[in-house]
Amino acid sequence: MPDHSNMIAQLRQYVAQMGWWDAGCYCLSRVLDRVGIKMHKYDFMAQPVSAEAWARGRGSKLRIALATTLAEVPDDCPRPRDVLAGRIAQGAYALQAWREEQLAGFIWLVHGSYLEDEVRVHYHLPSGDTVWDFDVYVAPDFRLGPAYLRLWDEANALLRERQVRWSCSRISSFNVASRQAHGRLGARKIGGAVFLCAGRWQLCFSSQAPYVHLSSGPGSCLQLTLDTRRLASSGQPAQAGS
Repeated sequence: MPDHSNMIAQLRQYVAQMGWWDAGCYCLSRVLDRVGIKMHKYDFMAQPVSAEAWARGRGSKLRIALATTLAEVPDDCPRPRDVLAGRIAQGAYALQAWREEQLAGFIWLVHGSYLEDEVRVHYHLPSGDTVWDFDVYVAPDFRLGPAYLRLWDEANALLRERQVRWSCSRISSFNVASRQAHGRLGARKIGGAVFLCAGRWQLCFSSQAPYVHLSSGPGSCLQLTLDTRRLASSGQPAQAGS
């Protein structure tokens, strides 16, 4: 017999963390997963490039290195080499945090457009002062330290040099920790999408045109445009780490 009291308590927890809509979608995704349908629900975020140093002097023992070629990404990087090669081929580059010879974390950035490697979608950024950030990772041994904020400090410094004002990304609507982290960094939600994937078929409902898209394979890739030109900076720096 299922423990209904435990199920209700768990549902209440989901609602408290995500809100009714996302909690309901999360429960639906778990049901669909049992019948072979993968559901991905994304929030599209735009984060202002900050002039403020969020690490506040911490993490000075970390060395930050720019990787623009596959050879500069270590063999023990926790990502498949073919995926990394695909990113490099798109013009993406990584900022890597090192503690001596140990990889502490990384963040990937790309200008202009990005071909997603989880679902079939090509994100297009029409504004020259906008980049796409993705796969922000901190190794388990460093997650209680300043590595995350130190990576963002270095990314913001590099992006300011390149006259970039906004960094866009997609996060899972079900990832509460990521949503909270983006909120602390001043990110704004600018759209969203739901992907239903079964075998070679993919159905998407999005807040951006074309709004509904059905893909039958790799030859049919959804194109989504995320335009930050209508966003006006609030002028208030994010209070990360506070």
